[in-house]
Amino acid sequence: MITYNITVSVEESIKSDWLNWMTTVHIPQVMSCGLFTKAKISKILTEVDSNYTFAVAYSCLTIKNLHQYQVNFAQELQKEHKDRYGDKAVAFRTIMETIAEF
Repeated sequence: MITYNITVSVEESIKSDWLNWMTTVHIPQVMSCGLFTKAKISKILTEVDSNYTFAVAYSCLTIKNLHQYQVNFAQELQKEHKDRYGDKAVAFRTIMETIAEF
């Protein structure tokens, strides 16, 4: 299993709009690509983070599925996010392969 994790730090002023847009528009668009098996959004809890930081994790069966997403869909969907929120939502991406689950 491959997890494509996007960590996003958003400004407080856009938090509610961002969460709503992510859950009603963006994540459903990503899932409609047909390459991921599930998605979840989590709030990162830290004492030192003054902003609001979230992790959006998409799961897919193979690295090939993720590559297809990156080649065929990611650029346009990331542009929509950037156009809507600009520098008020800063993201970085991590790819993880599941070794074992307990």
